[in-house]
Amino acid sequence: MKSLLTRQRRVNPVYLAFMVVSFMIGVAGALQAPTLSLFLTREVQARPFWVGLFFTVNAIAGIVVSLLVAKRSDNRGDRRMLILFCCAMALLNAILFAFNRHYLTLITLGVLLSALASVSMPQIFALAREYADRSAREVVMFSSVMRAQLSLAWVIGPPLSFALALNYGFVVMFMVAAALFLICLLLVWFTLPSVPRIPQSPDVALTQISAWKDRNVRLLFIASVTMWTCNTMYIIDMPLWISTTLGLPEKLAGLLMGSAAGLEIPVMLLAGHYAKRLGKRKLMLIAVAAGVLFYLGLVLFQSRAALMALQLFNAVFIGIIAGIGMLWFQDLMPGRPGAATTLFTNSISTGMILAGVLQGVLSERFGHEAVYWLALALSIFAFALSARVKDV
Repeated sequence: MKSLLTRQRRVNPVYLAFMVVSFMIGVAGALQAPTLSLFLTREVQARPFWVGLFFTVNAIAGIVVSLLVAKRSDNRGDRRMLILFCCAMALLNAILFAFNRHYLTLITLGVLLSALASVSMPQIFALAREYADRSAREVVMFSSVMRAQLSLAWVIGPPLSFALALNYGFVVMFMVAAALFLICLLLVWFTLPSVPRIPQSPDVALTQISAWKDRNVRLLFIASVTMWTCNTMYIIDMPLWISTTLGLPEKLAGLLMGSAAGLEIPVMLLAGHYAKRLGKRKLMLIAVAAGVLFYLGLVLFQSRAALMALQLFNAVFIGIIAGIGMLWFQDLMPGRPGAATTLFTNSISTGMILAGVLQGVLSERFGHEAVYWLALALSIFAFALSARVKDV
């Protein structure tokens, strides 16, 4: 009887629904992001600086919108309805990019739709955290398995993205993404739960107000911004670097992203399993150290085999900070999963702002190699900051 109850608990349909929704939204996003720099360069005819500016403006809009939404999402309203709205905006955004090639339209209306769409993922993770807390599930492993769905999506997404864009064109690629967002809308509507809010005590409210005043929150935010700056510079620059500077096939970019994402899955699951034993701080330091080795390898080795081998370090780097980093924010800001998750995702967006500017300027003035030297320096800086954040 106990074994039967355990098995039923493991196949909880709501648990599976969170996994499927995370995966589908991840695939839809992974179809668009890897080829965006190529799309802007080839289809929109944008120079490297304007490509970087697009990523920067997109990230700024994402931060502004998410900050406006985060406070309200933790205190009132149905979080599930917000997720539905964001998926609808993502659907419209994919259709816009499929049929529009005007830079000004894309950097205004397209960026607005993209910013609204970007709120969906932190809200899904916040809803999952609330569901896990209410149902007495093990939060770290639940979150790690959910985050692994995004990595699985990035195993499939980037190679498929390059295959669709290079063989059938960007219209087909963006319309496939639009179809996936439509499926996500239906999945959220029919499968995800609405979790009632628990009234918060004055003590918790005071903690929420003063969260940013916490030295550890500030240090973790700056460290996370630095880590994601490195990663985003790599994502923006790598497809252009391997084709224009290294003379390697463009489809290799999709294989590199896909292989890293595939390796991230066991890394995330292992990190979730060992989080209690090792602690989040130690796991994060291991991750950032792997990031340092990854960017060091990029500046020293540029062969196809070396780039593929280096993805192991990239997977450890991103696989741990993407999952454990988010949970670290949530633990440092108890009682406010939406705001904590949004702060984490805003660190990603802030990293995109810096990465867009830095990659655009460096690649245009000094060449693509300069991007990876800077990423190496920033990863070392991130390690030093992470070492000063307390374990929780």
